[in-house]
Parts: sequence; C-alpha cells; structure tokens
Amino acid sequence: MKSTVENLSPTRVRLSVEVPFDELKGEFDRTFKELAKQIRLPGFRPGKAPARLLEARVGRAAVLEQVVNEALPSRYSEAVSAADLKPLGQPDIEVTKLEDGEQLAFTAEVDIRPEIALPDLAALTITVDAIEIDDADVEKELDSLRARFGTLTSVERPIAEGDFVSIDLSATVDGEDVPDAKTEGLSHEVGSGQLIDGLDEALVGLSAGETKTFTTKLVAGEFADKDAEVTVTVGSVKERELPDADDEFAQLASEFDTIDELKANLTEQVERFKRIQQAEKIRDNALEALLEQVEVPLPENVVQAQVDDIVHNAIHDLEHDEDKFAELLKEQGSSREEFDADTRSNAEKAVKTQLLMDAVADDLAIQVGQNDIMERLVLMSRQYGIEPQQLMGILQQNNQLPAIFADVRRGLTVAAVVEAATVTDSAGNVVDTSEFFGSAQPETAAADADVAAEALGADADE
Repeated sequence: MKSTVENLSPTRVRLSVEVPFDELKGEFDRTFKELAKQIRLPGFRPGKAPARLLEARVGRAAVLEQVVNEALPSRYSEAVSAADLKPLGQPDIEVTKLEDGEQLAFTAEVDIRPEIALPDLAALTITVDAIEIDDADVEKELDSLRARFGTLTSVERPIAEGDFVSIDLSATVDGEDVPDAKTEGLSHEVGSGQLIDGLDEALVGLSAGETKTFTTKLVAGEFADKDAEVTVTVGSVKERELPDADDEFAQLASEFDTIDELKANLTEQVERFKRIQQAEKIRDNALEALLEQVEVPLPENVVQAQVDDIVHNAIHDLEHDEDKFAELLKEQGSSREEFDADTRSNAEKAVKTQLLMDAVADDLAIQVGQNDIMERLVLMSRQYGIEPQQLMGILQQNNQLPAIFADVRRGLTVAAVVEAATVTDSAGNVVDTSEFFGSAQPETAAADADVAAEALGADADE
C-alpha cells in the first residue's frame, strides 16, 4: 500500500491511498466467507460454496463493493498510523479509482490535532485571591447546624422571611382554572424561593387566615410561559426556634464536648471549603494563562459540531420551534444573534482548551493509571446512584469510556501544569498546591497505564 499526505490547513489533511489488488486477498476471502454463510447453493453444505459460484450468483460488482467497504476503514487506519496523524472526528472518504484486478485508490480528508508550540511551564505564574476566614463565615455554618436541631412554634403575627407556613394555592389564566396549580396544606419556608416567582413577596406581611392574589408566569404544564393570577391563603404560621449555641448543643450535634471545640472544627471546615474554591480558581487561572500564551489553530468542523450540538440541545425541548426559542431568548434579555455569538465563542474556547491540554499531555508524557480511571468511575457512580461496575458496563455499551479516559488525562495534565507553575495569592504568599494538584508517582502511573488503556479500548497516548 502507498499513501501520501497533503496538508490542506494546519488542522486538516488529505490522505491519498493506493492499494494493489494482490493486497486485498484478505478482504476477498472474508467477503466470500460471509457470502457463503448467507447464500445456499445446491450440493454444498452451508458455508462451503466455492467463491467462483458465489460470485456468479451475486455478480462481480457486488463482490467488489463489499470488498471495498471492508478495505477502506483498515487501509485508512494504516495510512493514518504511517503518517503519525492524530485525527479528530470521522474522515470524508472518496474512492477515486477501482480497477478490477489492478488497484484500489481513495482519498480521505480529516481534521487533525495541530502542531502547537508550548511555553515553558516553569515560567508560568498564577495568582489567586488569598483565603480569608472571618467570624461571620463560622457563625453561618453554626447557624445552619443549629437550624437542623431547631423546633417549629406557632406564632400569632404577620409572616416574616424565614417563617414556615401552611398555604392553599390556586391559579387562573384568562379566567380559566389551572388544575395543576391547585393545592391545599402545602408547607413552605418563606424566602426559600423554592416555589413560584412572587410567592414569597406576597406572603410577607400576611397573617393566618388571610388571602392575597398576585400575578406570575407559569413555568410548566399546559399554561407554561403564560401569566397567571395566583391566589394564596395562609393556614398557619410557624417560626423556627434555634437551640442556644452552648456546650450542651455541641454535645447534642457533634462529637465535641464544648462549643469552642465545635467552632474550631467548623472553622477548619470553612477553611477547607475555601481551599477547594481556591484550587478551582487555580485550575481555571492556569488554563487561562496558558491559553493567553499559546496560538492554537482551530479545526472548523470540530468547532461547528460543538456549536450544532449546543443549539440542538437548546431548542430540543421547544420542539425545534425557532420562534419559541427567539421568544425565550428575548425574555432572558438576549437575542438569537447574541446566543449564536456566545455559543461559537464558547465552542472555540472549549476546543482550543482540549487541543492544548492534549498537546501538553503528550509533551509531558502524561500516563493515565487504572486507579485514576477507577476514582473517576466511583465518583460518577455516586452521582448517578449506581454501582461502579454497572456504570462501567453502561459506558462501554455506549462507547463513552475513551471520552472518560481523555477527560481524566486532561485533568492530570492540568495538575501537572499547576505543579510546574508558580502560584501565589493576592497577599504575595506562595500557595502550596500539593493537596489538590499533587501528581501520582511516575512509576506507579506508568505501571498501570497500559491496563487502564486496555480496559478502555484506547491507546494510552491518545
């Protein structure tokens, strides 16, 4: 087989492949073997009919068509490997020559990962806000814990934010009752915003037994997106009484004996949460810093595929009604032109980030270990409420494991970038990133990378 590569752009190539017919013997053998299973000829056992009789039955053209269809994927893959290309997406293949007994020739145009000139990661500087913890942060956590042990007591006064009420609701649209909106004895925390817009504002100031009507837009059901007149009647009003923040409460709500010990523990929790937030900001800032320094040619077909996917998902629930979509955007203070511009900008940034991370991963020889994959699967299984092995089966069935593999590798790459960079906070202090970005030992990762790649059906370097 002979193949040549023509660069159409920094992100797209055309492969020209020529295959002599004597190299197609394997495809011919498999084609006739398959035909023998499908066609019964008198005097021959199933699967044993000679190739010449099978060809006489279906015709030479049909045989050649099946041979070509079987040969194209494997010969395309061989040409890609020979040229050391990293394709993005499926190729556009065109058969340019089919001379029976002589030659098969075809071209394949495909987007590829571009060559990217990478900066010195050790020279990368990242700055994030310093972690600050004040008494209000700790008191907020303490109040949240006290609320879990609070009691509800009926009160004879107008409703205030934070009260718990029992209410009856009904609604009409243009004078017509909305059956789905009618309910009685519904419990609600005023100010939580968990029900319909405008309800909390209407409730504040009412007392038990009082009624008020307000206008709101319904978000679901037969009258979705229509203005409705909603009537709310208050049945009861209760306020939550919090237990005193003392040693007795600390012993009730925690493993600590004193309120000071409990507050110290809550302080540590707040600090850790803020360290997690800071780590997320470090990751984001590291990517931004890299993107600003690197020129990444964008494959248009890949970008457009992401744009099309986002648009499809956005209007799918609207039955792909463009007018409804335009109306929805208008209600949100936007327009289709702004939506399209934002969608393309986000898609370009996402593709650029993926390509950049893959290039850095190759440059640093990032390996994905079996433990890395299992950690991701365990985390995902908790989110979906299923066992990790069950999730593994679902991902394999839907051919999504290679995408998980690539995503994990990019995560490890971000960690390596942060580890190489200098990270400081706004106060000028060097930030220790080892807790959230410390990399696995190279020998450990290398030892099980092949196992992980084999389990995913993907090459460890892709």
